[in-house]
Amino acid sequence: MALDSPSAPGDATSDAAASTAGAPPAAELDPRRWWALAVLCLSLLLIVMDNTIVNVALPTIQEDLGATGSQLQWIVDAYVLVFAGLLLTMGSLGDRYGRKPALSLGLLIMGSASAISAWSSDPQQLIFWRAVMGIGGALIMPATLSILTNVFTDHRERARAIAIWAGTSGMAVAIGPVTGGWLLNHFWWGSVFLINVPVVVVALVAGYKIIPNSKDPNPPALDPLGALLSIVGLVTLVWAIIEAPDQGWTDSVTLTAFGIAAVLLIAFGIHEKRSDHPMLDVNFFRNPRFSAASGAITMTFFAMFGTLFLFTQYMQFVLGYSPLATGARFIPMAAVTMVVAPSSARIVERVGTKAVVATGLGFTSLALALGTFLTADGGYLPLLGVLLVMSVGMGLTMAPATESIMGSLPLAKAGVGSAVNDTTRQVGGAMGVAVLGSLLASSYGSKMADFLAGLPMQVPADAAAAVEDSVGAAVGVASRLPAPAADALTGAARAAYVDGMGISLWVGAGVALIGALIALVFLPSRAPSHLEDSAG
Repeated sequence: MALDSPSAPGDATSDAAASTAGAPPAAELDPRRWWALAVLCLSLLLIVMDNTIVNVALPTIQEDLGATGSQLQWIVDAYVLVFAGLLLTMGSLGDRYGRKPALSLGLLIMGSASAISAWSSDPQQLIFWRAVMGIGGALIMPATLSILTNVFTDHRERARAIAIWAGTSGMAVAIGPVTGGWLLNHFWWGSVFLINVPVVVVALVAGYKIIPNSKDPNPPALDPLGALLSIVGLVTLVWAIIEAPDQGWTDSVTLTAFGIAAVLLIAFGIHEKRSDHPMLDVNFFRNPRFSAASGAITMTFFAMFGTLFLFTQYMQFVLGYSPLATGARFIPMAAVTMVVAPSSARIVERVGTKAVVATGLGFTSLALALGTFLTADGGYLPLLGVLLVMSVGMGLTMAPATESIMGSLPLAKAGVGSAVNDTTRQVGGAMGVAVLGSLLASSYGSKMADFLAGLPMQVPADAAAAVEDSVGAAVGVASRLPAPAADALTGAARAAYVDGMGISLWVGAGVALIGALIALVFLPSRAPSHLEDSAG
């Protein structure tokens, strides 16, 4: 069977053959593979951290560059929008032209754009270069996982390597804020971008010496229409998700954007189904190892990104921690994820993928349910318990689900498979922040409006609007009031935030629980046994 020939859905023999075709025997395993994994994890660390580290610097950027609230949002979103929109196309190009060149080019773009971003003189420049960084990220992230899949040809080793890769991703999410906080305590805001440069240099040099190249040996013809439909469809979808909390979920602009995204992505699927040379073979989604695992990843990142968004504000504005102290309190979460994720591969060998992924999503759901009991004056320890339970859930889910996705595909299609995995993460994470953030904002705004209406004194309209907008703004307004009024406003804002956070966490817990049920019903317990035998 040719490497790029899709296996028939439900045909375990074809699936196994496609997945192991061209794999060298154990005696020929690349002796540099674990060093290659270190380089790939370093590259991944760079990409994931860049999603979180910039948030810590936003107040300083606003002060130094005079950025508006909308501009601050786009400093974050420009990267996410371009990154998510280009993932499928860049993964496909990596399969066609070589994954190592894709990784190297992505690192060069990321490093160069990061250095220029650090010296931006106005918000518009920073937004533009953040978008360019998204291009680099879209090249790097699918390349890391597709190279890993091709370097680790032994099934059991691949599962362990993917577990370490997934653990690195979870760790990067947690350490981004603490790294950003430390840099801002010692340097200017541009340091959160400039820190990328030495990491890029190390990854480029080490990758050139260690990482082998791989690509699809029989690449199909280019699919420019498929690429265009996927890019515009994904960009429109992510834009709609990002803008919905501000525009309103039922606003005509929001609904139009979601409608356009749906039409374009359906058209993409129809085109790929009919194409003789598809960029993404949609038949892959008929394989439950691929589709159910993709759903599990989406819901995991929905819960994780949405919850981290809530808890970051909870620690800063309700518990009163500094950005650095807030970031430091995510470190235990990162540590547990780094322990649990690599261990998940051994657990899967004993009880199967279905049980581990469902259990992981169950732990995530439990953590978010426990989070609803947090209070405005409860301190860090109750939150720590929630974070530890959630980190166990994420560690159990991410690695086996990712391995299920990659293990169900031919090696020649590792790039586009990795891109699908990465896209589900980005869309799930963006949706989590948007949905849970919207629920929080709605509940918080309503409670604070009632509070202000009950005050005997008239609050200026601009101050009232700020108070109803966010707990951070309410704390800022309170700092300019006399002590009794300040204490009352701060107390009301913190209580309203915790109440709204509780509603959001119940929804997040429900989403994670649905993910667990999907895994139990649709995700196969194990890969085909002959796949493991032939690979191992």
